[in-house]
Amino acid sequence: MPHPAPAAASPEPPVRADGPVPVLEMRGIRRAFGSTQALDDVSLVLYPGEIHALLGENGAGKSTLIKIMTGVQQPDGGEMRIDGRPVRVQSSQDGQRLGVAAIYQEPMIFPDLSVAENIFIGHSERGRIVDRRAMEREARAVLERLGVRLDVGSPARGLTLAEQQTVEIAKAISLKVRVLIMDEPTASLSAHEVRQLFRIVAALKAEGVAVLFISHRMEEVFEIADRVTILRDGRWISTSPRGELTPALAIRGMVGREVVELFRRSRREPGEVRLAVRDLHREGVFSGISFDVRAGEVLGFAGLVGAHRTDVGLALFGVAPADGGTVELDGTRIDVRSPQAATRLGIAYSTEDRRQLGLIFPMSITANITLPSLDRYLGPLGIVRRDEERETAAAFRERLRIRAPSVDTPAAALSGGNQQKVVLSKWLETKPKVLILDEPTRGIDVGAKVEVHQLIDELAAQGMAIIMISSDLPEVLTMSDRILVMREGRQVAMIAHDDATQERVLAAAMGQARDVADDEAGIDTLAGTAASAAIDLLTSGDVDPAVLLGADDAEAGR
Repeated sequence: MPHPAPAAASPEPPVRADGPVPVLEMRGIRRAFGSTQALDDVSLVLYPGEIHALLGENGAGKSTLIKIMTGVQQPDGGEMRIDGRPVRVQSSQDGQRLGVAAIYQEPMIFPDLSVAENIFIGHSERGRIVDRRAMEREARAVLERLGVRLDVGSPARGLTLAEQQTVEIAKAISLKVRVLIMDEPTASLSAHEVRQLFRIVAALKAEGVAVLFISHRMEEVFEIADRVTILRDGRWISTSPRGELTPALAIRGMVGREVVELFRRSRREPGEVRLAVRDLHREGVFSGISFDVRAGEVLGFAGLVGAHRTDVGLALFGVAPADGGTVELDGTRIDVRSPQAATRLGIAYSTEDRRQLGLIFPMSITANITLPSLDRYLGPLGIVRRDEERETAAAFRERLRIRAPSVDTPAAALSGGNQQKVVLSKWLETKPKVLILDEPTRGIDVGAKVEVHQLIDELAAQGMAIIMISSDLPEVLTMSDRILVMREGRQVAMIAHDDATQERVLAAAMGQARDVADDEAGIDTLAGTAASAAIDLLTSGDVDPAVLLGADDAEAGR
């Protein structure tokens, strides 16, 4: 019998009559972008010392709501209150003065400024003359509070995604926030960093800070949140105490339907070997990488932080070429030294870092999708055939269900999930033989994740060879024909789909399985106390495998 949808008791979440005054209230907020109604009569109430989760699919209005809360955007209607008093937040500086700060899904780092300067960039009260020693001393103190060591005097350019996220958190904390908005704060963090972040959030809660926590990781929401608000299609659906909600009910509230389980891709016999890699290595990064990918096959890459999975993908795409080894494409040896060369050969790479590497934000959906294939749209005089470009973009918009008013919409105006769909469209337009997907569903909601999985299945059915690097262990287990497990830059196991379990993959990633040269051999039997400990870690419930197999660090870890 299907579960009922979460009940909406009223058009606005109620204010507790006997509780404290809300630190922040959003009442009847409306915001439109052209013909698209991003928010339609949305309300939200945050209390001091509460962790409040905000759930919704990509495009539900979450990002627009928090931008209005922080003054980045202005509402078309509705009211915002701080401590019960109406306020107008017309800029991010206004938001900061009111004690409202946000950590967005993609870090907003100034690469040429130092770590300390990034942390204190919003502190206008420091004046024009800056005492750098004092600023760096204070920056170290904030980072020590987070349990993190960084060179505060060094430029932020060299920071990994996880370190950038840490700097963003430090920046928000330095502003002495009363309302801290966290938009997918764990997306780029390791398991240890996630636990550390949760300890910090608990400490902020104890100090009376209201935390608005936005995440697509349902296990995180139900671990940390006190209350949960659900948005769908720009409308408020419900606000409930965590104890009155289940993951199934939450998902149904988000998507408007039952989502029983992840998409299960169809199994079929793969074709001929499309990509053959032998003894690929890069000094000090990875070594001994050997595998085949067949036409119609999805080869999953799994591993803990520091496994250097992404570095293998970057080498195959020519971003950071390998020092040695051989690569054959359709039986012909190739030497890929640049992304341009890879694209010409039929190798595409969809990056996990949409902001820095995946998209050009000021450009339209159309321009982003056709950029790698622009030569195909040039006329005899070098003039771009715009109508053909827009037709192609419109076809991808429909195929991948990209939610946008038109294909002329700038990529920067899209939600994270829709940005990811544009990245996928861009590389599919190159008509690749081999598609490397690095964290293809990072920051994507449950409904959109199923759509991406369906697309991967369709591409495999058409004969495309797919390498999928993912930190989402259920995703790897569900979508992969075989799983290559890496540990500290080395290939430690190749596991066939039918033999793959969470325990086996994690134990191999933790160094508790002997090397396996071929998937036909399966994986060696795990034995010994160390392997048992790995399995116990999984089954205890203390650590979620999808979190433990966290996103790789760009420098110290991929």
